[in-house]
Amino acid sequence: MATDLTVSEHLDGLREALLAFVRYADRAGSTATVPTCPDWTVHQLIAHQGMVHRWARATLLGEEVDPDAIERDGLAASDPIDWLRAGAAELIKTLVDTPDDAGALVFLNDAPPARAFWCRRQCHETTIHAVDALSAALGRYPSAADTWITREVALDGIDELLAGFLTRRKSRVRSEEPMSVAVLPTDASHSWLVEISDQPPVTTRRDHQERAEVNLVGPAVSLYLALWNRSNGADLDESGDLLDRWRSLATITWS
Repeated sequence: MATDLTVSEHLDGLREALLAFVRYADRAGSTATVPTCPDWTVHQLIAHQGMVHRWARATLLGEEVDPDAIERDGLAASDPIDWLRAGAAELIKTLVDTPDDAGALVFLNDAPPARAFWCRRQCHETTIHAVDALSAALGRYPSAADTWITREVALDGIDELLAGFLTRRKSRVRSEEPMSVAVLPTDASHSWLVEISDQPPVTTRRDHQERAEVNLVGPAVSLYLALWNRSNGADLDESGDLLDRWRSLATITWS
């Protein structure tokens, strides 16, 4: 099953992430740098997130938009945070109003139907970028304890990354020597096995905890942040220098 969370739970996660994003972006200020995305200021982060919300809504509706033009609008907005809120409100309304059986583009492997897919994707898109805003407010990479993220959202986001993003042909996670990686949350009974070779990775969901050649072990929120390259992994138990290799290869784009 692609996700255990409901559409309603993903929408709640999206709303909570938006509140966190606005709170921390406002606290940091628009000119602050973003430690987790060092090429961006908070203003650029807001413009990117607002663009993704508007692009996602258009995609769900089957409309064509110009992402670059939308991002320029965000950079030119007199009140970037209000501009972000406005786009998020339209996205959420569209997600609420869309029928469960609506047809629309989805772009990850093992994806749920379109409405559920976009609720899930924008929940995690907004959560991760809200963590970026938090990092700007803190002036450093955040820890799990710094965040508002629940265990349930974290486990779902790990699954989306490992089974949805990582297994696509465009994924750069490769190894000349085949290796198996176990992702083992200490606060859940299940785990993931990722088999990495010179081909796209293969991810298997497991209903038990079993170690592999290389292991990444820790609480779900800590794993979520580390696998999305939003923490230094200091509170995790890892083997094989996995996170150093991960940071250089497991870069995720918004589409």
